[in-house]
Amino acid sequence: METLIRRLSAADVPYLQEEPLSKHTSFRIGGPAELMAFPRTEAELSVALRAAAEAEITPVLLGAGTNVLAPDEGKRGLIICTRDCLVGMERLDETSISVMAGVPMARAALFARDQGLGGMEFAHGIPGTVGGGIFMNAGAYGGELRQIAEKTRVMDFNGEIREYIGEEQGFGYRTSAFQSIPCVIIQTEFRLAPEDRAVITSRIQELNARRRASQPLELPSAGSTFKRPKGGYAAALIEQAGLKGQGVGGARVSSKHAGFVVNIGGATEKDVLATIEMIRNRVYETSGIVLEPEVKRL
Repeated sequence: METLIRRLSAADVPYLQEEPLSKHTSFRIGGPAELMAFPRTEAELSVALRAAAEAEITPVLLGAGTNVLAPDEGKRGLIICTRDCLVGMERLDETSISVMAGVPMARAALFARDQGLGGMEFAHGIPGTVGGGIFMNAGAYGGELRQIAEKTRVMDFNGEIREYIGEEQGFGYRTSAFQSIPCVIIQTEFRLAPEDRAVITSRIQELNARRRASQPLELPSAGSTFKRPKGGYAAALIEQAGLKGQGVGGARVSSKHAGFVVNIGGATEKDVLATIEMIRNRVYETSGIVLEPEVKRL
């Protein structure tokens, strides 16, 4: 680890030691990361990845931490954080924009709006970065990134660049090819449609109003806790099982939206995992449906 730290220092790559993961996850949960690097450019990212490979350390990737549950005891090794590091957006042609992976989804949607390009409005209220969104094919209100993502550039753990075009991105429901490829998502090109900016703004405002009215945005969470099961909706099944407001320790099923497990104060990873297991067991007992968690463990 000392050799890796020296390499990062020599290349002026920002890093922190024993940094609390709770500061970098929307659940506000997680112990200290042994080493967390914040590469600002592709060159710095390449340095971090090559140095980790030489030290035989497999890095863990973290964007905005909005779909992540971090361990109470922290994480040893190297964590590479891309949020607000790999940033930048540009208009490519009449219908396309390019967005770096560390850009928040909301900023990307507003950039598209400002360019007079519609089709990304659904992404404005999705927490997290574009890289994280591509990784899991994030979606909301009938829209998914696979509908607009044309091409994605990644860097493998040896620092080499590769592009995935169209179907090569392997999108499915809350998944992508990148979940099985050791790489860091760097940049995605989105294909959109010219549209009046006022119409786009109105649509964003409408979706945000629906989100504020229905979701517990005032409490720490990781968004929707479970994937949508076949033949129903997770929130409805959880509510029908009488679980609103129930949980373990500082973790609770939201009384506002049963699809969210929230941190009401002092929740630990163990509390969240126990609450998830309680939900899965009760829903299976009442409906015969097995819920699959959408939240990723770090």
